[in-house]
Amino acid sequence: MEYLAIYLGPTLIFVGWWFVLRKLVRIAHDQRITSVADLLSSRFGKSSRLAVLVTIIAVIGIAPYIALQLKAVTSSIQAIGGASSTGRGSFAGIDDVGLALGVAAAMALFTILFGTRNVDAKEQHHGVVAAIAFEAVVKLCALIAVGGFVIYAGGGFEAIFARAETQGLDIYSHEIFGNRWIAMNVLSVAAIICLPRQFQITVVENSDENHLRTASWAFPAYLMLMSLFTLPIALFGMTTMPAGSNPDMFVLTLPLAAGQQGLALLAFVGGFSSATSMIIVEAIALSIMVSNHIVMPIVLRTTTGLGETDGQGVSRLLLNSRRLSIGLILFLGFFYFYLTRDSDALAPIGLISFAGVAQFLPAIVAALFWREATVKGAITGVSIGFVIWAWSMFMPSFETSSPLVEQMMAQGPWGIDWLRPQALFGLSGLDPLVHSVFWSLFLNTTTLVLVSLITSQSALERLQATLFVDAFRRQGRSEPHFMRGSATSNDLFFVAQRVLGAERATILFAGLPRAGGDTSPEFIARLERELAGSIGAASAHVMLSKVVSGEAISLEEVMQMADETQQVIEYSQQLERTSAALRSTADQLEVANLQLREVDQQKDDFLSQVSHEVRTPMTAIRSFAEILLEGDKLDTMDRQRFVATIHEESLRLTDLLDEILDLSALESGKRDWVNRPVDAEIALDRAVRVCDALARQRGIAITVGPRAATAIVAGEPHRLSQVLINLISNAIKYNDAKHPEIGVQSRISGADYIIEVRDNGPGIAEADRAKVFHKFYRGGRSAGAREAGAGLGLPISREIIASMNGTLDLIEHEEAGALFAVTLPLVGAQATKAPSDP
Repeated sequence: MEYLAIYLGPTLIFVGWWFVLRKLVRIAHDQRITSVADLLSSRFGKSSRLAVLVTIIAVIGIAPYIALQLKAVTSSIQAIGGASSTGRGSFAGIDDVGLALGVAAAMALFTILFGTRNVDAKEQHHGVVAAIAFEAVVKLCALIAVGGFVIYAGGGFEAIFARAETQGLDIYSHEIFGNRWIAMNVLSVAAIICLPRQFQITVVENSDENHLRTASWAFPAYLMLMSLFTLPIALFGMTTMPAGSNPDMFVLTLPLAAGQQGLALLAFVGGFSSATSMIIVEAIALSIMVSNHIVMPIVLRTTTGLGETDGQGVSRLLLNSRRLSIGLILFLGFFYFYLTRDSDALAPIGLISFAGVAQFLPAIVAALFWREATVKGAITGVSIGFVIWAWSMFMPSFETSSPLVEQMMAQGPWGIDWLRPQALFGLSGLDPLVHSVFWSLFLNTTTLVLVSLITSQSALERLQATLFVDAFRRQGRSEPHFMRGSATSNDLFFVAQRVLGAERATILFAGLPRAGGDTSPEFIARLERELAGSIGAASAHVMLSKVVSGEAISLEEVMQMADETQQVIEYSQQLERTSAALRSTADQLEVANLQLREVDQQKDDFLSQVSHEVRTPMTAIRSFAEILLEGDKLDTMDRQRFVATIHEESLRLTDLLDEILDLSALESGKRDWVNRPVDAEIALDRAVRVCDALARQRGIAITVGPRAATAIVAGEPHRLSQVLINLISNAIKYNDAKHPEIGVQSRISGADYIIEVRDNGPGIAEADRAKVFHKFYRGGRSAGAREAGAGLGLPISREIIASMNGTLDLIEHEEAGALFAVTLPLVGAQATKAPSDP
């Protein structure tokens, strides 16, 4: 039942593609990523050392995986060719080693001829992907056909399982969902991301990020169908085939044993095409890593004038190095096959490769989600994980072919028991796979975290960390450039021609002056990304650094290019690492002092204005009260007039205090209502009716323009009416035009409801526009100056509208008079259908 873990891990990753795969694809598109090594190199400051390390580990780690495929192909050829009816044996005169060598040579030749035609590793290979998709369908059809045959021949699922139980095959006789199950799930999760072949197909070859949506259900469905008949085929083969039959060949040997030659041929074609495609794509992906991250850096540091004669030197070098790398990679796979040919099972060989490439997983996760991870931490962590894996899992696979390895497995090096490969640090009793996966990934991750915490990042690392971690937040922003300085267009064209070829370089430089003028930093950054698609990010950075006269960006420039939040974080971290912390604290205190002084001044101004506004009615009340106290000679009419004045001023004073308290409550967020859906058009009708009497008294006409039929907003109807009444009454009081008019209209624009109140009076002077919403501010319009209130109406109105999540603004327009606009967001169905302006 462990085989299900190999399918469950990829299923989890693709079902949850939104969290990891989507970010990987987005970064790969933006940064022109060509491989796993390029991904990690680019994230950690375009480090050549990290790229070389990852490439070497990948080449070594994938050797067992290629050997697995060679073993599968050779066993399949032997079985279909009739060398053995049980899936074991060899052709007369050709053993499995010679056959595997021939297969490896043929695949190397095919890959060199058809897989290295151009040097742009980021170019989408639609034909290759289509071919792989086709062979995947063929393989699935073949497996389903064999599964259907087995179910038919075995009498159904129930009969197959019953026969297995009768013969003593109990698939539940041992713990299934234990430590080994967990370890295999971890490895399968890592493999779908870290295997060079998987990364090439899933990330590099991805032409549209939205394709992941389809893959999120289609790929798990494919895996489910692939695993559907695995257990019945295995049980049927173990109960019907002769003793000693190779269980890895049941898909072929069961149809052959039943005389189903056509079905066996279909199964052979499906398996053969699957294995060969795996080897070919793996070889291509690894050859790109070798040429970009090992060959190119060596050439750039040791060779000058490459390709100066015809501009094709780099292209030829890359193609030749990739072709040579393909041959060497397949030879390494064959060599591993030769050393481990006595191993019976294929699956354990594949798990060795899975565990090897899984050492990239902690660094990849840190690259995508941890901004503070450093290149030193990544290099140290990957190195330690690789060493532990090589010692505890890779080396033990040679136990059957090396007496020395067999001795170390039993006694440990120099007799040191706690260094035994499968009992490291005294931890024994675990399954060898679980033991290796635990120690390698645990020490890898721990080292990565600890070293990153005690080391610092370079400027380029910080910038790349921001681009990777904030890949989605930076969508739509211009990409920052990595270099400062200058280079002539002729020099850059020469570099581009050497790597990309004359045709692509000409297209890239189209429209750019070629008279030797300097190019912009943005174009240099674009050229670097284009070169990265062919030779990798690290090599592209090194190559351009030799041409561009300048250095990498400084830390200060990084801060300017990062977003505002990141600037604060990075600046704070820099302050903690330098002796400027005290000076920065003093600067911050100075800013706080300035703010406090501003607040204190505002408080004084507020108290002064309040005292002035209160003193005026209080003076009137006091004066008339004193007259009444001393006025024995006052007649009844005078007494009534003075008492009425005292009452009027008292009401004015009460209104002023109510407005001050109201504004204070609104500014502090202590409003006395809860927003609820209301029809703003009803509130507008009420405001017009209330103000109509005042307008008639002044001989002013209120003109109601176009109106929205219904406008449901979140607010409080009485408060909304208060705001609208204040705006309309202000327009009436301050309008001294010869033929005064007030205009009121409303409309729906998108998801907003807008009310406009316009008058044709003197308007508001340009100098007063910025102050009109200030507390106690009253404009200098003469017509209504004698009736002006305390200057709190507009500030209170703005706070009320803000509490309803809207805005109140003074709108600039060309006509005479003032125009105020209230904008409120619609709620409910009106907001979702997004109507347009009438």
